[in-house]
Amino acid sequence: MPSLDLTADNFERTVLDNEIVLVDFWASWCGPCRMFAPIYEEAAQANDDIVFGSVNTEEERGLSAAAQIQSIPTLMAFKKGTLVFSQAGALPAPALTELIGKVRELDIDAALAQQGDEATGDKAE
Repeated sequence: MPSLDLTADNFERTVLDNEIVLVDFWASWCGPCRMFAPIYEEAAQANDDIVFGSVNTEEERGLSAAAQIQSIPTLMAFKKGTLVFSQAGALPAPALTELIGKVRELDIDAALAQQGDEATGDKAE
């Protein structure tokens, strides 16, 4: 499945309504973005159970600002609506494949429960 164009109108709904969403923040003038695009599209084709979205930072300045994008490309990964990865810079294909595997394996419910326990000072015994 090709990547989905994400905008201010559909970004939140897409992230919240899907198990795993990867988002590539890019611009047409960005050389590293153009180098990363085919790697990202190939991963999208190979992982049809994951939503791959793209945000054109030139067209979606407000969304890019809300996401605190400082440089591009920036790749974000969400699991069950929670941001679990954010990194600027183009990833090589093997690193993207590894990231996808780690996001799939992540038990987000357990991670959020542990984070909540740490915030309140509760410790599992």
